[in-house]
Amino acid sequence: MIFESFSEEDTFALGEKIGSEAKEGEVYTLIGDLGVGKTAFTKGVAKGLEIKEPICSPTFTIVQVYDEGRLPFYHFDVYRISDVEEMEEIGFEDYIYSKGVSMIEWANLIEEILPPSYQQILIEKDLEKGFDYRRITIERIES
Repeated sequence: MIFESFSEEDTFALGEKIGSEAKEGEVYTLIGDLGVGKTAFTKGVAKGLEIKEPICSPTFTIVQVYDEGRLPFYHFDVYRISDVEEMEEIGFEDYIYSKGVSMIEWANLIEEILPPSYQQILIEKDLEKGFDYRRITIERIES
């Protein structure tokens, strides 16, 4: 599925819709360049999961855990990892095979350890359509 976003609010709203429909154990990967709206999208997912606390990108901690929503939410940012073994050290599999919902930013950096089934979300800019325009492609990946 391809969605068009013309503002940060549109990106947030799509994330919120996905979060409100998310089921336990689902894994979402989030791929896109710096500044495309990955955090705005993730904040929307968190709102859809009924999480009230502020969402921030876990760039330096790798994972942020939010337990007070409709489902636990595990927000990963793997931009700074140098080796997939770092993911094992933080218990990556315990999170993604749990009853929570996992969102993995920069997931293309750890493809070899992703679960066999997940939703891939690709956010891309197209400056010809405007500075705030984003094309958001959501695809089910089965390996």
